[in-house]
Amino acid sequence: MLFRQDLLEGIAAGRVTLAFRRWRRAAPADGSSLLTAVGVLRLDRVTVIDEGDITADDVRRTGMSIAELRESIAGEGTLLRIELHRDGDDPRVALRQRLPTAAELEAVIGRLAVIDAAANAPWTTLYLRLISDQPAIVSHVLAKQAAMDLATFKRRVRRLKELGLTESLEIGYRLSPRGAAVLQRLSARR
Repeated sequence: MLFRQDLLEGIAAGRVTLAFRRWRRAAPADGSSLLTAVGVLRLDRVTVIDEGDITADDVRRTGMSIAELRESIAGEGTLLRIELHRDGDDPRVALRQRLPTAAELEAVIGRLAVIDAAANAPWTTLYLRLISDQPAIVSHVLAKQAAMDLATFKRRVRRLKELGLTESLEIGYRLSPRGAAVLQRLSARR
């Protein structure tokens, strides 16, 4: 579930408390969470509704104009009404700033080995090197260098981000201090 930056800022400030989305699979559960650029969002209540049931107050709570809302929910799928709020900081932010202990370093490297073993070909060290050598480079350029389609490349970088190794920039990525320490250890082993 993606949100425009202005809507994320509205959620963080408490001005935006409602979202509507078309959904083609099982709806998220009440109380589930979502990691975003402004922190953790809690999906308090998720209900299926008809478009005609959206009220003027609902539109106001989305932070959008009626035209923007209509455009955002056009298309196929079940229409969901999602009450939400910011529920704290993204735990990955603190993780990526924290340098790993020797034991944590080995655990992360072990996790990367498991990820690589599950793939058709090892990719984690290559991606860490690409991002380290080329911070703030647009993702499609890095994906091409990795000989990977853009969607898969981005999905893989998100896996590295979940481990606190990378962070997204306005354009591209960079290694976190934690990621730099992991890459340094991986490079020393070669």
